[in-house]
Amino acid sequence: MEQKTFTVPAIGCDGCVRAIENEVSDIAGVASVKAAVDTKQVVVEWGDPASWEQIKATLVEIEYPPQEA
Repeated sequence: MEQKTFTVPAIGCDGCVRAIENEVSDIAGVASVKAAVDTKQVVVEWGDPASWEQIKATLVEIEYPPQEA
């Protein structure tokens, strides 16, 4: 399993959190997704066949692009 914590500046409400969690958790191989409005941070844990590139592409597609440190 891989895990990544990153910031999504576009998170502004609980609806944003739900959209991110629902869309990313639909990716095959994603074990967990936790997003927070107050910190604008997202923690994703995944394994095969998911990849960071696929997760990032999904976030960009739904207009919540990650800001990588």
